[in-house]
Amino acid sequence: MNNIRSTLAIVWRIAAPYFRSEDRLAAWTLLAAVITIELSLVGIDVLLNQWRNRFYNALQERNWDVFVREIGVFSILAASNVVLVVYQLYLNQWLQIRWRRWMTSRYLGEWLHDANHYRMQLQGDAADNPDQRITDDVKLFVDRTLGIGVGLLSAMVTLGSFVVILWRLSAEAPLHVSGREFDIPGYLVWGALIYAVFGTALAQWIGSPLVNLDFQQQRLEADFRFNLVRVRENSEQIALLTGESAERRRLSARFGRVVDNWYGIMSRTKRLTAFTRSYAQAAEIFPYILVAPAFFADKIQLGGMMQTGSAFSSVQSAVSFFVANYRDLAEWRAVVARLDGFQAAIVKATTLAGSADSIHVVSQAGGDEIDLRELLVELPNGTPLVSANGFSIRHHERILVTGPSGAGKSTLFRAIAGVWPFGSGSVAVPASATLMMLPQRPYFPVGPLQDAIAYPAEADAISSDRVRDAVISVGLIELAQRLDEEAHWNRMLSLGEQQRLGLARALLHAPQYLFLDEATASLDEASEAALYRLLEEKLPDTTIVSIGHRSTLTAFHGRNVVLIREGDRFALQNRGENVKSENVKS
Repeated sequence: MNNIRSTLAIVWRIAAPYFRSEDRLAAWTLLAAVITIELSLVGIDVLLNQWRNRFYNALQERNWDVFVREIGVFSILAASNVVLVVYQLYLNQWLQIRWRRWMTSRYLGEWLHDANHYRMQLQGDAADNPDQRITDDVKLFVDRTLGIGVGLLSAMVTLGSFVVILWRLSAEAPLHVSGREFDIPGYLVWGALIYAVFGTALAQWIGSPLVNLDFQQQRLEADFRFNLVRVRENSEQIALLTGESAERRRLSARFGRVVDNWYGIMSRTKRLTAFTRSYAQAAEIFPYILVAPAFFADKIQLGGMMQTGSAFSSVQSAVSFFVANYRDLAEWRAVVARLDGFQAAIVKATTLAGSADSIHVVSQAGGDEIDLRELLVELPNGTPLVSANGFSIRHHERILVTGPSGAGKSTLFRAIAGVWPFGSGSVAVPASATLMMLPQRPYFPVGPLQDAIAYPAEADAISSDRVRDAVISVGLIELAQRLDEEAHWNRMLSLGEQQRLGLARALLHAPQYLFLDEATASLDEASEAALYRLLEEKLPDTTIVSIGHRSTLTAFHGRNVVLIREGDRFALQNRGENVKSENVKS
């Protein structure tokens, strides 16, 4: 019971915001229409139940006129049922896509807000494969929530409607056993309830492991799909290393876990299906077993017996709602748990960014430099990595940051950019300052080359002529003619070409602070030198901070900062002339 309450509370937390959103008028209107149609369908079922009595009595009495009239009544009811079902499906699907669109937009906004997606990866949260959460799980949540919710409401209304009918029929067809009549008020109702409660309890006992099995299946399927994508994206390196056999073993092992869990689902589903099908088949004959003695005792006519069977079936189906839908309910609970975990991971990442025990990026008015104040950069497990206090990156400076591999140079850049929360202290950035980080492997979205270079600006924010000039200036004349071509550029271009395009992006955006994290490491020294001279020429007002290992980079930077080991962490040592730091050694 506690699990049910917990699940319903989570469902409300996930679903309610849409019905309070800017789309609430359409949401409530469509939902009301779907529910109204569902209640109308229940009403038609009640009318059909009464129709069965009259129709079968007409057959028993061989009354042609009544038979013809009831055929006409049935035609009207059947046509009304078809029209209502069609429009209910249409309105239900309309509500689904509006609800899904709103939830997808909300989750995309929260996941991509302020580097939450990156912090979620750093924390190693249980919300694995966000792509699946935002696509498959949102779709399934909307579909199952509407289906189960409307179905449950229909079952409750059906139960209320047909219990009255079945109670009256119990009086008209009293229970007969061995030729004796027993006056038990509403015995058909009690028989249906006992039968359904017994079935629900057994279904829960047999099928409860399916919730966790479904959860694991979705996770394992997504993990297998993710690793297939990684192989596709790194196919060149795998081919060069002749790693196909290793990849096949790895992927086969991951798929093996998918298969093993599927066998568990198969076994449990087989038991559940055997029970539910047996239960459903027995329900077809059970009401007739109860009421047949009264029929043969001449207490009721054929129509009354057929109406009783139909009413009993309706009551039994309504009470057995959880048995009939157990498989969908198990899948729905798994989906709810995954979306709840995804939301919790987003909240955790957001909280981490604003925590007092994390690194804060603050805006300072009136300054023209970036100040690192009592900054301690740590690994996610709390291990100290880099410390700096009173260290400044001044306007127009050219700074080269060097140090041993693993010293935390790139992580320091991430902390300055505001995406690395682990540690303490603050990074003060001038108000309205623009920063750009260029990593060793720049990111280019799939699409036209012009859009990929202009990223993250809007496609039409930078003219084609400017993009073409930037591409030519970084030495990629042949690509300047392909700006409208769509491709997966990270896969198509060499790393050197990607780095050149990354610098073309920097030229177009002209940030006030440009951080180059080995952004030219794949180029030869002559090309690297030419590109640094290009940056000096085209971006004279931009502060450039570079991470690099080549000694030739020293000529393009007026200040050299080295990370040296001090106890359990690395500290910044300034080898330039202008030192503005308490903890930086000259």
